[in-house]
Amino acid sequence: MVEQFVGTWKMVSSENFEELLKEIGVGFAIRQMASRTKPSLTVTVDQGTICLKMLSSFKTTEVKFRLNQPFNETTPDGRDTTNIVSLENGKLLQIQSWDSKETTIEREIVDGKLVTKCKMGNVVAVRTYQREA
Repeated sequence: MVEQFVGTWKMVSSENFEELLKEIGVGFAIRQMASRTKPSLTVTVDQGTICLKMLSSFKTTEVKFRLNQPFNETTPDGRDTTNIVSLENGKLLQIQSWDSKETTIEREIVDGKLVTKCKMGNVVAVRTYQREA
């Protein structure tokens, strides 16, 4: 089921992302840069290991993980997080924890687009990606 996410995706819209970064505690300058970039996301799967590679003019990051197995990640804004990703009802659900805080990142395919919902507290950001040819 993870195979539906495989490919290269270009961000086409972003809603409420700066508010989410503010809720997380990201500083003004980084929020400004991060909310103005339109990254591309490449998703690959190799023998059960999923790789998410995010490329932007702000920063390039790559994270590799296996479903339902905890892993550590340093986020683009410098947070050291503990994560776990599961596949639930066709959605990749990522729980990200640091300093007694938690965010949820939910990725799903809707009408051929990759829709990512990032949630912290009552703040929800939605970033939508179109598959590149």
